[in-house]
Amino acid sequence: MTASFLDFPRFDIARDGVRIHGRIGGQGAPLLLLHGHPQTHAIWHRVAPALAERFTVIAVDLRGYGDSGRPAADAEHAVYSKREMARDALAAMHHHGFERFAVLAHDRGARVAHRLAADHPGAVERMLLLDIAPTLAMYEGTSEAFAKAYWHWFFLIQPPPLPEALIASDPVRYVRSVMGGRHAGLAPFAPEVLAEYERCIAIAGTAEAICEDYRASATIDLVHDRADIAAGRRLAQPLRVLWGEHGAVGRAFDVLSLWRERADEVSGRALPCGHYIPEEAPDAVLAEALDFFVSPEHPGANP
Repeated sequence: MTASFLDFPRFDIARDGVRIHGRIGGQGAPLLLLHGHPQTHAIWHRVAPALAERFTVIAVDLRGYGDSGRPAADAEHAVYSKREMARDALAAMHHHGFERFAVLAHDRGARVAHRLAADHPGAVERMLLLDIAPTLAMYEGTSEAFAKAYWHWFFLIQPPPLPEALIASDPVRYVRSVMGGRHAGLAPFAPEVLAEYERCIAIAGTAEAICEDYRASATIDLVHDRADIAAGRRLAQPLRVLWGEHGAVGRAFDVLSLWRERADEVSGRALPCGHYIPEEAPDAVLAEALDFFVSPEHPGANP
């Protein structure tokens, strides 16, 4: 992580006995940052300092990741549902005095952001999501090409304890295999940040937690998504979606069309990178974020 991001003060809160860890920095309108798998809030190290010149940036570790807690699993996988993770994020924002805020999120964090906006529409002003289509649509539209590229989706949801045991046997190898197996290999990741991902994946309970995250996405999260669709609930917040032109999501899915089935106001485009957009294309993410969040509809950011 860059020195300026390391200078952001850390914080820890507890929600229902689960520790949620993060950093906060900057000044201006509140902007929540949520990371993906198998990473931590450190993914934002190349964009958070510049964002903090315009916003109060709050970057959190999802439960099960980074230095946040790893609660025991339950039979329904509800503990790791995106609904619970969204409540964690909301609690972190309330802890810092923010009732309404914008969200920038990648991968798993973007799925949490989707549920946050759906369950707490008054809290989320607008969202910028990176390299996802809606979870239900991705499962229902899974092709051979997508299954090969996103093999971990189907590995992690297998019954315990096999995937947990395989990950825990060599967690660093797991991180390097998942992240290094994509478009750009391990080249985009700063050595000190990769070391942080490797440290956190080796924390006791992480293998179990990340499997539960994915099991929840394949079970209870889909129940919640189908309930939204059945009730006609759509996202009313402005939504922008970016995806990597070298990644699997844009190749396997019509990203904008799928989001327009779930949200009223959608824009977006592909970026010349792979899946790990905040680290592969930080300048593009920053430009898109400033264009999307600093607008007449979002006047709170510092000029």
